[in-house]
Amino acid sequence: MSSLRYKLFRTALEALYFSGAYAVLRPLLGGVGAILMLHHVRPGRSDRFQPNRLLEVTPSYFDDVIRKVRKSRVDIVSLDEAHRRLTERDFSRRFVCITFDDGYRDTLHHAYPILKKHNAPFTVYVATSFADRVGELWWLALEAVVARNDLVGARIEGRDYWFEARTVQEKRAVFDHIYGCLRALKTEDALRQVVRDMASRHRVDVVSFCRDLCMDWQELAELARDPLVTIGAHTVNHPILAKITDNAVRAELENSRAVIEAATGTRPQHFAYPVGDRTAAGPREFQIAAELGYKTAVTTRPGMIFPEHAGHLLALPRLSLNGEFQHLRHAKVLLSGAATGLWNGFRKLNVA
Repeated sequence: MSSLRYKLFRTALEALYFSGAYAVLRPLLGGVGAILMLHHVRPGRSDRFQPNRLLEVTPSYFDDVIRKVRKSRVDIVSLDEAHRRLTERDFSRRFVCITFDDGYRDTLHHAYPILKKHNAPFTVYVATSFADRVGELWWLALEAVVARNDLVGARIEGRDYWFEARTVQEKRAVFDHIYGCLRALKTEDALRQVVRDMASRHRVDVVSFCRDLCMDWQELAELARDPLVTIGAHTVNHPILAKITDNAVRAELENSRAVIEAATGTRPQHFAYPVGDRTAAGPREFQIAAELGYKTAVTTRPGMIFPEHAGHLLALPRLSLNGEFQHLRHAKVLLSGAATGLWNGFRKLNVA
């Protein structure tokens, strides 16, 4: 999301809160529940250049949100329980599911103690190559390249480009531009090759981010032993699925589940599409997940859960706890459904 769109979204959140409109709209737009999406829960960093800050919230903010949900008399439930409520049409109480993507170590060290304290179930979607220490968290590698260099080079579609990145403002502009170019590339292989080339020429170790930031299989097994924890699948290599072939999509969904089952003893029944927006996962991916027998699959499309989602369990929306909006009033607005309702043009379903 561009800086302008962030400002507009923040303005909308503030207006909905201070006008009280979010409370008025809650009965209309709040649905029967919500699935929260997180990546990192960890202490804030002081770095001025943090283009991926939207993916992390502080432990204190996370704790405040969980307390707020509990005080609102909303049930915090597992994905299995959410699936049951949707398929059996049990909507006597609203619910919230808590999910974490990728399998970062701070989930174990910072989020887990908070959730344990509140006896709150949650799901961790694991990209198995990250736990294997061979995956590529390319968006973090891109951040590191731009952060560490005043002149950034990138070879994109056969042409070399050089960008000045001396100030924080320039670095943000360079990051956003290159990120946009990467997302626009037609294949996942092309995207990865650009990042590998950038990392090589600027001496950034792409694979080191897995080692430094992600849980290994021993840590994941430790977490999985707690009945509060559900381990879900998140592919092997974390590709943008829309950029790869049908057979490759099927292999990513099947093989990740098999690896997780071998490592933890439990076969994942729930899946998260990497990146997960409309450009990354759509009807083809939803159909393959259904054919492979997953009970649910989540996107990153913003939205609340409505009874109608019982017919679209492989295309569920989520609410992002965004690091750019870490005020409890923002969480109240999001959990009311007002912001995502306006974003979606008051449509309950966004599954096309």
